[in-house]
Amino acid sequence: MQADLIIHGADIIDGTGEPRFAADLAICDDRIIAIGDLSRWPAGRRIDATGLILAPGFIDPHVHHDAAVLTDPDMPFMVSQGVTTIINGNCGFSIAPITADNPLPVQLRMIIGDDLPRFARYRDYHDRLVQNPPAVNTACLIGHSTLRANAMADLDQPASPVELAAMSQQLEDALAEGAIGLSTGTFYAPSRAAPLTELTALARVAAAEGTLYVTHMRDEGDRVVEALEETFAVGRDACCDVHVSHHKCAGLANHGLSQQTLQMIEDFAADHRVGLDTTPWIASSTVLNSGRHRQATRVIVAESEPYPDLAGRDLSDIAETWNCDLDTAVDRLMPATAIFFLMDEADVQRILSYRQTMICSDGISGGSHPHPRVWGTFPRVLGRYARDLNLFTLENTIQRMTSMPADRFGLGARGRITVGAFADLVLFDADTIREGATFETPIRPAEGIAHVFVNGREVWANGHATGQRPGTALVKTTPGKVVSVSDKRKTL
Repeated sequence: MQADLIIHGADIIDGTGEPRFAADLAICDDRIIAIGDLSRWPAGRRIDATGLILAPGFIDPHVHHDAAVLTDPDMPFMVSQGVTTIINGNCGFSIAPITADNPLPVQLRMIIGDDLPRFARYRDYHDRLVQNPPAVNTACLIGHSTLRANAMADLDQPASPVELAAMSQQLEDALAEGAIGLSTGTFYAPSRAAPLTELTALARVAAAEGTLYVTHMRDEGDRVVEALEETFAVGRDACCDVHVSHHKCAGLANHGLSQQTLQMIEDFAADHRVGLDTTPWIASSTVLNSGRHRQATRVIVAESEPYPDLAGRDLSDIAETWNCDLDTAVDRLMPATAIFFLMDEADVQRILSYRQTMICSDGISGGSHPHPRVWGTFPRVLGRYARDLNLFTLENTIQRMTSMPADRFGLGARGRITVGAFADLVLFDADTIREGATFETPIRPAEGIAHVFVNGREVWANGHATGQRPGTALVKTTPGKVVSVSDKRKTL
């Protein structure tokens, strides 16, 4: 057999949660073609991976890089931390379909920017990614707020039957064209007026197509319990599979509440399909005027359109300089995003440790001072939480980053190292991996990532993006067939 590449001598963690094993791995074109002792195989290139871990490329189920895959296609903030597949369109905001004539909600505009063309149908966006691929694979949810902006002149009220019918048709069309589910963000103003009946009606459309209902819930602070109950009601009434985005308990008064929320999720999971993801940080990031500055112990301005020079400054320092209160400073800085220190470390660790929790960055690239999660999330979990704090095994950590999201979102032959699977791979040093990004210096690659491959082509090596862009636009698939029942590592 002839291979394009053989990775020799690595400890392979295959993404299933099973113990690591020492083996060589061969790649031909975009697929893994052999695993085992390949010392006699000829290859166009060989990498000595002695002392390193070879894992499936990480899958980030919650990002806001809808525009970045077009404007920054090398995606260094993703590939530098081992991420090879991302899911866009979260929190109710997707770049497509956009047919609105009215000005877009500020939250959507801040995600997609002002310079890109509007994609009136999801397939137009999908085709653009096929024609001009980024370095990573990408799938996309359809945002409820985007649908509302298309169908409704007044977002401060529930959708009328006619408006809801228009939203449902757009969603049905987009799912047929390759989108992988529905996302909602009733926390945000464009969808805050949507009642349970509106959410349920759209969730039924997603369920009919066999896709997920993914939600940034109405509240993650004082009313997080009620928000979970609403999410579960959607799942029951629409008979759909629900997924809770970036689960947290925000605000000092709610520290410790994760014990109750996780039990609620566990109870609901007894007879319904439910999942969740989270980030490994005590600070969140969203639009500055979300109201979270009133609950936070510290607020860092990440980006401000009228005052770009103030990115990275604390909101309290800006208010003191301007001799005004925090609310006035927020109003002057808008449109803006910020970093809010809201969570308790014990809650972060408890949610991370829950058996169904996947890892996400919730990243929004761009600006001079983003949240460090944009560049550092996955290495932080592998280094701080798995290695240093021993919160979970390395095998289980990688499972949460690979096969779990692949199975959850229907991404076919991704997320596992098996013969016949796509060659999305990350090679890293388990002893040195850690995030490089900090709250003070957030744009910095991780340490310990040696090589990253997407569909068999190298996208990150020796601390730099290679410039190759082998990613593909993904659609929801079903699990593949068994290649060999004699070796569980040879299944798709």
